[in-house]
Amino acid sequence: MSEHDHAAPEHAAHEHHEELSFWRKYVFSTDHKMIGIQYSVTGLLFLFFGFCLMMLMRWQLAYPNQPLPFLGWLFGEDRMPGGIMLPEFYNQLGAMHGTIMVFLGVVPLAVGGFGNFVVPLQIGAPDMAFPRLNMLSYQCYFVGGVVMLSSFFVPQGAAQSGWTSYPPLAEVNPFWGQTFWLVGMLFLIFSSLLGAVNFITTIIQLRAEGLTFFRLPIFVWAQFVTAFLLLLAFPPLQAAGVFQLMDMVADTSFFMPEGLVVSGQLASGEGAARAGGGSPILWQHLFWFLAHPEVYVLILPGLGIVAEIVANNTRKPLWGYKPIVYSLLALGFLSFIVWAHHMFLTGMGSTMSAFFQTTTMIISIPSVVILTALILSLWGGSIRFTVPMLFALAFLPMFGIGGLTGLPLGLTAPDIHLHDTYYVIGHFHYVVAPGTLFALFAGIYYWYPKATGRRMSTFLGHLHFWPSLVFMNGIFFPMLIQGLAGMQRRLADGGASYGHSQEVIWLHQVISFSAWGLALAQLPFVVNFFASLRSPKTAGENPWHATTIEWAAPSPPPHGNFATVPAAYRDPYEYSVPGEAEDYLPQFRPAEGAAAPAAVPA
Repeated sequence: MSEHDHAAPEHAAHEHHEELSFWRKYVFSTDHKMIGIQYSVTGLLFLFFGFCLMMLMRWQLAYPNQPLPFLGWLFGEDRMPGGIMLPEFYNQLGAMHGTIMVFLGVVPLAVGGFGNFVVPLQIGAPDMAFPRLNMLSYQCYFVGGVVMLSSFFVPQGAAQSGWTSYPPLAEVNPFWGQTFWLVGMLFLIFSSLLGAVNFITTIIQLRAEGLTFFRLPIFVWAQFVTAFLLLLAFPPLQAAGVFQLMDMVADTSFFMPEGLVVSGQLASGEGAARAGGGSPILWQHLFWFLAHPEVYVLILPGLGIVAEIVANNTRKPLWGYKPIVYSLLALGFLSFIVWAHHMFLTGMGSTMSAFFQTTTMIISIPSVVILTALILSLWGGSIRFTVPMLFALAFLPMFGIGGLTGLPLGLTAPDIHLHDTYYVIGHFHYVVAPGTLFALFAGIYYWYPKATGRRMSTFLGHLHFWPSLVFMNGIFFPMLIQGLAGMQRRLADGGASYGHSQEVIWLHQVISFSAWGLALAQLPFVVNFFASLRSPKTAGENPWHATTIEWAAPSPPPHGNFATVPAAYRDPYEYSVPGEAEDYLPQFRPAEGAAAPAAVPA
């Protein structure tokens, strides 16, 4: 009898685990599936809150200095006197919208939610390598989010210095909001570091028998590279956050220059509270050393989700599995040597600018390889236009637009004109909104049956997808036009006071109505998500007829995930194999008469 056969009864014994209390099962859980659900639900709530902040901003931009109807009185006379938004409150909304959507919404959902729930199942593991660290990671994330949101209720409100928190502006703005932002960010960084160590260890050590690295699903590869990005890129920002916090609370001058005058008063230097002599540019280097790899933290899990869904719904293996894997690894490495293309206007010199614009052009190559491989995978496929596939297909051109519009920003000459304009907002949001968010919606529809045992409504899925696709483009494409016209971002009146913006300022109303329409388009998703929870559990173990190992587990998976220990007998995407009775051959199904595969090498 093989080692695999011995392991099965031992694992099955785990089914008879002790009954957990409500708090242990749902709040202080160490089960990767529950932690993944906690991350997902919390991340979706933060995305909703961040989206609400944006809709408030869109009113101010479409109708500057006009009272907000119906809701203006809710925000108080210190923020919206007479229902009219003050510039300071607009800055708070902008800073917190960016922070919440990136650090509290998309990344926790993509990595903490999908990563925690799916990765152990896809590699045939019973749980993450360090379950208690996993629990602590979520708790730090939750605390960081609460601290961030509570800053709205402190004197003078939340942080006002953008999601980048650039000094010296961040250090001369109101004290409490910025301090809360920094403390919350430190909790979020600690959460990401714990999660990164856990993912790396789990993927290396807990793979099922026979699951060699080049049998891993693309989603697992994407999460593996993402974990290394988090582990290596966040510590510099953590150090920078501590330094800026010390500048705030202890009057140090890590980032405060000497001789700074604010409102006619000397803020640093001889005779001031702070000595000065710090470097604001140092913060930018430390921040963007994290924040550009962070862009790929946003993108790579989405690419992994789309790869799984494209293979499943074309009923054929992915075109170029190994080129995709090598491109993911290349993206991970190159993302650490492009950060200063965000800083061309800081006067770094032509030599350094030339280096960073060269690396920026190079990093576009592996992105194009992955996108091309996914598009070529469609050729000759028997495509099923399921709801997950619709979102995955929409991801491809939206991500392509996001990448193409980024190329001019990576070159020093056009960046002089485009820097800090609405073009930058349009470019970045094409990557993370109709790009990554569409991939995350695809993942929710795809793995919802595995998590709940139930399937979501196809009709409501279509009602969610098509308006979302239209309104997403209605929001972000006009921003590219405004940016090319030179309209600056981060202006509370949307550029109404600048003559060169007048020809394109009317597009603010188009964008705002598209944003409010996008909000309405999410209602079918909300109804679908919760109504489907009340439907019978009819999904079965493998409703999509997929091939990867997570579909060997019951739906929803029990404690320990699998009734018997799974093993990998073949590559992950064996669809339409000649001679097979069905059009899919699961990775976990042994061939007739085949022995158990060799153990995974250490």
